[in-house]
Amino acid sequence: MIKFIDLLKLAGVYLNSYKIHCAAGRDDSPLEAFFEGRFKAWQEHQNQQNFRCDEIISLIYLQEDKWLFAGLYQVLGVKHRKQGENSWFEYGTKEMAGIEHLTGRLVIQFRKRFIASHLIGTKYIDKLLVSEIREKRMRVSDFPGYNAVNLSYRLLRTVVRKNMPQWKAALSNVSGVYLVKDNHTGKHFVGSAHGGDTIWHQWVSFAISGHGEVKALQRLLSREVGDYQFNFQFSILEICDLKANKDYILSRTEHWKAVLQSVVFGYNEK
Repeated sequence: MIKFIDLLKLAGVYLNSYKIHCAAGRDDSPLEAFFEGRFKAWQEHQNQQNFRCDEIISLIYLQEDKWLFAGLYQVLGVKHRKQGENSWFEYGTKEMAGIEHLTGRLVIQFRKRFIASHLIGTKYIDKLLVSEIREKRMRVSDFPGYNAVNLSYRLLRTVVRKNMPQWKAALSNVSGVYLVKDNHTGKHFVGSAHGGDTIWHQWVSFAISGHGEVKALQRLLSREVGDYQFNFQFSILEICDLKANKDYILSRTEHWKAVLQSVVFGYNEK
């Protein structure tokens, strides 16, 4: 595999003081922000002064050791913002020329086994390997992999309404355990698909009704004003073959309920 730094050199792009941003947030998915064309603004909002550098190499987590190249940005400046008790840093950035045609097309292989997400570039740059150059920019219609699924209700509804083939094929071929997170309260619902049922079938029900026939969510939506289901975020905890034993899937569901305490503090009722 060619190193990412060598690809930059071939494009005539040379860096000064730079950081590698490994974006993998869950509350507001960076991949979703990228699909919606707002990743630049997503990245510019930081809780800490994380970009004390000249350039940012932006990567978005896909699955396992795979990351999507989301652009190379020049740091123009930063402002410290405050509103009440909240404070944050708002950066000004500009996507740099020379490699912008690979934004959203380049898949990087990078084994990251630590939590830090704003990395000193020179320390890790040689570990970024070019895994794939896609023919076209990745879009919401492209299924990113089971481990990378993190859909807002709005995007889930779009996926279902447009019957996107990659998503339907992937989710129609697995059962397993999934998570619905309420981004307003932080509460969870752990659901499962088993006995020949598929995650696609379950999520179509959510896309249509907003609550997926889950009684606790039905009651929640009935008492909240407006389209409260737009606070929901959908991800996958585990996948199983459609022929997997129902009792096994239910046992894994109970495991995740216990881990996330979704009966005591969430929307699971038992």
